[in-house]
Amino acid sequence: MTSHGITSDVSVAADVLRSGGIVGMPTETVYGLAALARNEKAVHRIFDTKDRPRNHPLIIHVSSLEEAMKWGIFNETATALASAFWPGPLTLLVPRTSLVADWVTGGRDTVALRVPNHSIALQLLVSVADGVVAPSANKFGKVSPTTADHVLMDLGDEVDVILDGGPCEVGVESTIVECTDSFQILRLGHISSDHIAQIAGRQPLSGNGPSRAPGMLESHYAPNAQVLIVDTVEDAEKQIRNMPPSVSARILHFEDVNEYAERLYSELRDADSNGATVVIAVRASLSGVGPAVNDRLTKAAADR
Repeated sequence: MTSHGITSDVSVAADVLRSGGIVGMPTETVYGLAALARNEKAVHRIFDTKDRPRNHPLIIHVSSLEEAMKWGIFNETATALASAFWPGPLTLLVPRTSLVADWVTGGRDTVALRVPNHSIALQLLVSVADGVVAPSANKFGKVSPTTADHVLMDLGDEVDVILDGGPCEVGVESTIVECTDSFQILRLGHISSDHIAQIAGRQPLSGNGPSRAPGMLESHYAPNAQVLIVDTVEDAEKQIRNMPPSVSARILHFEDVNEYAERLYSELRDADSNGATVVIAVRASLSGVGPAVNDRLTKAAADR
């Protein structure tokens, strides 16, 4: 299939998906690499394009809770959370229905589902009238893309078309909550544990099982530059003063946690583009999306 580059035409992207292609798809969190969930060849192509392990499960994106219930079995807690936060940056891990194929879940008996809060993404999902898998549109383990240009830079003609929906407003991946016999947060995101607890009426556990959901590996979201994490801007400045002149270092910090989340991946990419060899990241405050920012920083700084 010939690459169409970047387009703002939803119908072009929908035609590519229906014909078995893969599409760079905007969401409010990050850009995804999309394919129809029931097209085995297209889904395998996503794994190959991203260099993603086949046992690493994918999130199915749908246009509504009603559509999601065709793919997953929702208990009372899952239904309440979906009703409260969808469309939005929340992914629910629930028991799968017979509609879900092993190539989406890595053979697991659960499926991850989300309704994105992005008008263009929703138009695309309504147009194809099917579930769409869409892991981040970048090479596996690297910095996630938050603009169409990021996708083009990372994947080029490996993707058939990139649907431009502007910069991502949230900027970090969705919160993932398991709603099975277990109730736990598997990945931190824009929607906090406190928000989840308010709706569920109970506090979720914190999960830590590797590869049970996307983004759970120890090293992830990593730029080429080395990432160091400090507590304060003063600590970052001290680190720079102690570095030899040959080291090109950059400080990463925003007081506002929402701005930190929105700009995190773009700043890491800019550091690489500008030749930085070290990024000194100041931990975000623990309010709102701050814990999710710190989670991404920790994974970006992990040994590779």
